[in-house]
Amino acid sequence: MAADYDELRTDVKENQEQSLQALQSASAPTAKSVVLELDETDGLDANGPGGEIVAEELVIQVIPQASDEFTCNSCFLVRHRSQIAREKDGVAYCTDCEG
Repeated sequence: MAADYDELRTDVKENQEQSLQALQSASAPTAKSVVLELDETDGLDANGPGGEIVAEELVIQVIPQASDEFTCNSCFLVRHRSQIAREKDGVAYCTDCEG
């Protein structure tokens, strides 16, 4: 007996019909209710996600480049001299960029 593999299975047909009916029966929000809801949430997020603004300074210790390191002219990362793939006219490129 030949089987039609393009035909939808009965359980898939039923699920599609049920979800279509659920969408049709669902009430869509009105434009006015959406605007009011957005206005309410805008008032809550005025101070950021935490609800308050905190002024802090970020202190970072900067370590100067060592004598056995170089800065790749392609990715601008500081690498060890052992990772130089090419150096020309004082410009060095790392093995990852030249790879």
